[in-house]
Amino acid sequence: MAKMNLLQAINSALITVMDQDERVMVFGEDVGHFGGVFRATSNLQEKYGRDRCFNTPLTEQGIIGFANGLASQGSVPVAEIQFGDYIFPAFDQIVNETAKFRYRSGGQFSCGTLTIRTPYGGGIAGGHYHSQSPEAFFAHIPGMKIVIPRNPYQAKGLLLASIRDDNPVLFLEPKRLYRASVSDVPDEDYELPLGKADTVQEGNDITLLGWGAQIEILQKAADMALEDGISCEIIDLRSILPWDADAVAESVMKTGRLLINHEAPLTGGFASEVAATIQDRCFLYLEAPISRVCGLDTPYPLAHEKEYMPDELKTYEAIKRTLKY
Repeated sequence: MAKMNLLQAINSALITVMDQDERVMVFGEDVGHFGGVFRATSNLQEKYGRDRCFNTPLTEQGIIGFANGLASQGSVPVAEIQFGDYIFPAFDQIVNETAKFRYRSGGQFSCGTLTIRTPYGGGIAGGHYHSQSPEAFFAHIPGMKIVIPRNPYQAKGLLLASIRDDNPVLFLEPKRLYRASVSDVPDEDYELPLGKADTVQEGNDITLLGWGAQIEILQKAADMALEDGISCEIIDLRSILPWDADAVAESVMKTGRLLINHEAPLTGGFASEVAATIQDRCFLYLEAPISRVCGLDTPYPLAHEKEYMPDELKTYEAIKRTLKY
């Protein structure tokens, strides 16, 4: 075990797979000797050479198009998009090629060895081009997986599982936790299951559901609610495609209430999919309407970032409203 922040855990996972498999290549904007804008790929070029860790031109569509070609021919590419906000120029490649290549070729070709890493979310005063949470856009696309860790231990285990999974994976990293989140992480190789939620805290009165950096927010809100005698169950979805509807439904049938928290805007956010599914599966168990505490339906603001964020205070107030319904 070693104390690592989230960046160090990502770096450790990449070293683990690059040591084991010569087919693994890491590339993106400034990932080489510079180590990426956040230093997640530090020292990889020095350790494995320019053939396996290298910079690309500043073209996201080109990065993913190149990665698709590598994956379809047997390589194991780990492509970095420098910020989640910059992934949209590559949207066509991801949606129409990465996710569909196996289907459209009748299984003759696949991009299943491709993993796309990108930092997402706010909390760093990055403004509207460096703070977005684009997960719901890609959750609509069959043929790929979407994984979001909440801490360093989860990050290493989930990234290793993502790189080895036989499907293309979009791996979203909560950038405001890169250096803020520190935990014990095994030095050795380990994997955590994709598509399985993790119960962070058990409770009886309400289920709080989130992923990524918002789990910390849910924990703070749950601690506030506990002072009012409210027992909160906290579930980290970890993967939103596929997502663990069984675990969420089981929890809601126990507590009778559900609150979903995510940083992306409310309208069309992934909380809508969760709410619709749980309402269908747990309708007779619900004691109150499903609550959504999300970002605002505005471009991500710079000066008013605190007002935008679905923080623990907004979550705590929503918990109380739901319990009093």
